[in-house]
Amino acid sequence: MKRILVLTAVIWALVSLSLAQAAPPSPPPAPGSDHPMGMEHHKMAKHHMDAMKADLDKMKASLGEMKANVAKITNADEKARWQANVDLWTAMVGHMEQMMKHMDEMGPGMMHHGGMGDAPPPPPDAPKPE
Repeated sequence: MKRILVLTAVIWALVSLSLAQAAPPSPPPAPGSDHPMGMEHHKMAKHHMDAMKADLDKMKASLGEMKANVAKITNADEKARWQANVDLWTAMVGHMEQMMKHMDEMGPGMMHHGGMGDAPPPPPDAPKPE
């Protein structure tokens, strides 16, 4: 039962990550433009954020169950192994929460432009690559 719970959590995480990488990002229209794709991009970004939040909520619930199960384990070696899993998933959930907070603060238009994963722009006085 415990292995199924861990496998389910791992599958959810992998599905979330693969969905996030499934489609290459397309640049949104310039801010303030009335281009119809601007609204579509906003809807897609909101949909992805909502999906990530739902996945994160499921991961938190699974993590809570794992913590409760670890408290019941009497064998010290087995308990240490499961506690290591709990520690890893606690860190992963915390990291995902921070990522979501950061993306939420950036807004939907910034997720692909100047946002996460993009190289910072060069300083204004830097020579341009040839």
